This record gives sequence, structure tokens and C-alpha cells, in this order.
Amino acid sequence: MKTLFSFLFVAFLFQPLLAQETKQKPFSIGVSSFYGYIFEHNTDISHLIEAHPTGVLITYNRKTFGANLAERQYNYPDWGFTFGYQNSHSETLGDQYALYAHYNWYFLKRNLLFSAATGVSYATNPFDKETNFSNNAYGTRFLSTTIFKLNYVRENLWKGFGLQAGLSFIHYSNANFRAPNTSTNSVVFNAGINYLFYNKQLPEYIASEETQEKSFSEQVKINAVLRYGWNESDVIGQGHFPFYVFSSYVDKRISYKNTLQIGVDVFFSDFLKELIRYRSIAYPEDGLTGTEDYRRLGMFIGHEFRFHKNAFMTQLGYYVYWPYEFEDRVYNRLGIKRYFFDGTMFGTISVKSQWAKAEGFEFGIGIRM
Repeated sequence: MKTLFSFLFVAFLFQPLLAQETKQKPFSIGVSSFYGYIFEHNTDISHLIEAHPTGVLITYNRKTFGANLAERQYNYPDWGFTFGYQNSHSETLGDQYALYAHYNWYFLKRNLLFSAATGVSYATNPFDKETNFSNNAYGTRFLSTTIFKLNYVRENLWKGFGLQAGLSFIHYSNANFRAPNTSTNSVVFNAGINYLFYNKQLPEYIASEETQEKSFSEQVKINAVLRYGWNESDVIGQGHFPFYVFSSYVDKRISYKNTLQIGVDVFFSDFLKELIRYRSIAYPEDGLTGTEDYRRLGMFIGHEFRFHKNAFMTQLGYYVYWPYEFEDRVYNRLGIKRYFFDGTMFGTISVKSQWAKAEGFEFGIGIRM
């Protein structure tokens, strides 16, 4: 921790030099240590929970003041980057080093902060069938990771320095890119300090134009998306295979923040084809022939939470065609989108799951007409 607080002290010393920039863009840097527990969401990881995890979160937060409509609509949020380190205090589970992109939203006169972050982490001791076969939580060295944070924050209490404290939820998973992938979820208490740069020369907040912004809406649009990725069944060593998802849906943007969706998904998952063949041979009592159709068709409803050119997407679906009974008929998708070319095209990254069981990490490109 001495090193981390030294980092903030050096940043404080260099602040006058940074202030000489002609165009000032206020930002803050925060450092928090945390302590908590890994909860047993699956009995298969009980042997990995040996102690309370500890770690540190370092955040860079770019301040906004209403330069565009999204900033005014969402009460002038921050955007930025987070570096995270988690020590699980388990030799089998290992440690995590992670880098995230995040958004911070403020409430209660900007004293309550909700943060959502997503990124990639590096696991120091993942599963290895010879040297670390007990680590059934992390099947790969690189994992996807998510943080949700609820903190009480006070900035600029004394010469730019402030405090923050609260609860954070931290998730690590490779979204079934390679087995095993039981994943971990941690709930931790975090506390630390922050420093606000350019704290004596902050711009004024641009007021929201309520009448114009509340009347925002769009006509019904037709969307088509191609998603792809790679995943593996829970059978270790079976190999990972490509999958493709073709989606078509209509959406209606009912306000600046909210868009509703309804549509269909068609799934082509090669890992299922291999799993069906494997189970027909290894478990003849299941009554499989090995020629069962691996394709699936689902219908879904969805919602997008729009922020300027970005969106947070949630979808809930049901397989109407489900010839091989894999996991559950109900599925969900969580993801982020980025719109291009005046909103007519978009890129998307999402995780598709059956309830809490991730099936695949999807990369997609789509068109909206």
C-alpha cells in the first residue's frame, strides 16, 4: 500500500506541470484496497475457497460536464480505466491482474457512485492437467472480468484529495472458451483515497434542456447481426470449436435512454455437434444416435440502455427449436454495443448464458435500418 499512496503523492506533485496544458480536461485518480470473500456459487469450487481475497483497484476517471446530450441525461458521469489486482490467498487458484474500461454514474448530490467495468484479466495459475488439475475455476490464463461497484464518494475534501468506500462485486470467467470454467465471484469491501486534478479550475455544468430531451424517440428499426466466437463443452480436452449466431430483430427507441427489442436467434454451435457424438459413444444409456441436430432456434425480448454512441444490452430468450436438450431452454445475453455511421452499423461484444452458466463470449457486427 505504501507504493500505491506514493503514486498518488507523485501525481499531486506533478499536477502543476499538467495544469499548464492549454485545454484542461479534469480527471481524478483513485486508489482503493479491498478485503472480502469468494462465495460458493457452485459446490465444485469449495476446495478453492481457502481464505479471504485481498487486493487493490486503481482508477482513472475522466470528468464530464454536459458537452453532449448523453452527459446531461445521465447526470454527468465519468468514464475511464481501472487496474485491478486480486490475491486469492490460494496457491491453487492463483492471483489476478486485470485491466478494465468503466463508467461511473452519480446519485445523491454526487456522493453515491455506481460503477460498471468490464475487461480482461491474467490468471497466474490456471488449470493444467499435470501441474494444477485442482483449479477447475479457470481453464485459461486470460479471462473476461466484470466489476460492479457501489461506493460513497467525497471528492476534493482537502486540496484535491478525497475519500471513497463501499462494496464491489468482482467476476472472473473465460465464458467456456476452454474447459474447465466454473468461474469465481467475489464480494469485497473497498476503501481508499482519490485526487482531483485541476480542482481549482473546474468548468461549470451545462444545464439539461428538459423539454427537448424528454421528447426524444425514433421509428421502428430492423436489425441484423452476425455473432461468432469459440467455446468448448464441459468435457475437458474435447477441444474448442467455432460457433455462429444469426440474429434478426426489430427495435423501438422510446426515449433517449431506452430501446426495446423483439427478435429471433439461430445458433450453429460446433461444440454441441462434438458433444452429441461423444455422449452417444461414451453414454449409450442416454439413447443418443449421434446424428441429433445440434442447431437451435430461439426467440427473445430485449432492452438497450443507450449512452451516446454506446449501449448496454440485455436479452432474455427461449429455444423454440431445441432438438438436443443442452442445459436449459431459457437463455440470456448481456453485452455492450458501439454504434457507427450515424447509428446504421454497430459492433457488439456479449456473453450468452443459460441462467448463470456461460456458454460463449460473442463478437458481433450488425446493421440497423
